[in-house]
Amino acid sequence: MMSQPDFTLLAVPVFSPLCNLGFALRREVFVVEQGVPQELEHDADDMTAIHIVGIMDGAVVAVARILFKPEHAKIGRVAIAKSHRGKKLGARLIEFAVQVAGENGQPRSYLESQADKTGFYAGLGFVAYGDEFMDAGIPHLRMKNY
Repeated sequence: MMSQPDFTLLAVPVFSPLCNLGFALRREVFVVEQGVPQELEHDADDMTAIHIVGIMDGAVVAVARILFKPEHAKIGRVAIAKSHRGKKLGARLIEFAVQVAGENGQPRSYLESQADKTGFYAGLGFVAYGDEFMDAGIPHLRMKNY
């Protein structure tokens, strides 16, 4: 567990009450705000992922998941509630996800960033590589911190 005044990050079990609030936040950000089709937002990987939620002001306001692959931990489904953006919570969330991955035996992290968010991840030590690709109609780039 990692916290600062008013912001707590936790790894939670899939379909636990806190995880379900994280799923609701993902739906709000990806499906409602960004227009990602509902059927693409949830997938089978949710069953095996470590889910992370960030709690502030009595609500789940940040969410991510970690999938463990042989070559790296894949951080994904990163979302911050619209009401809590610009407060540096995303950086704390990614740092915590990298820490949790390391504690679970995977020091290398990978993610697929929306193309307009690569500067944010670069500031946290991730490097973009490869060609831009489309995911759910949104341009993305692969990024890694190793």
